[in-house]
Amino acid sequence: MLSDMSLFQIYGAMARHAAETQRVSAENLSRANEPGYKAVEIESFSDFMKRTGPTIEKIDFDQPFELTLSQSVTAPNGNSVSVEQEVFKSAEAVGKHQMAMTVYTKTLDMMKLALGHRN
Repeated sequence: MLSDMSLFQIYGAMARHAAETQRVSAENLSRANEPGYKAVEIESFSDFMKRTGPTIEKIDFDQPFELTLSQSVTAPNGNSVSVEQEVFKSAEAVGKHQMAMTVYTKTLDMMKLALGHRN
């Protein structure tokens, strides 16, 4: 069963993954007009969880997220950045970050309430 501390680690890692996704998308977008640039993708959070530990309790949340070259279509100048796809990934990451931080905060609030602290 998940302990409250595991929840904090999971949702902290989810927020970190979303922030890293934003960083990767921003880097790709900033190089969208650079001839020969190959877009980079970050592994999914579920792939990260599977790769870093056999069970929730044994996951190493300090591991970095893996980056790979995107398999998207390459333009005639050799650039493989899809602006539309990167904007979508960036917007999706904002939602995931917000969700992770909301759950993190609500879990902390529930723990405080259980300990008798109102604020």
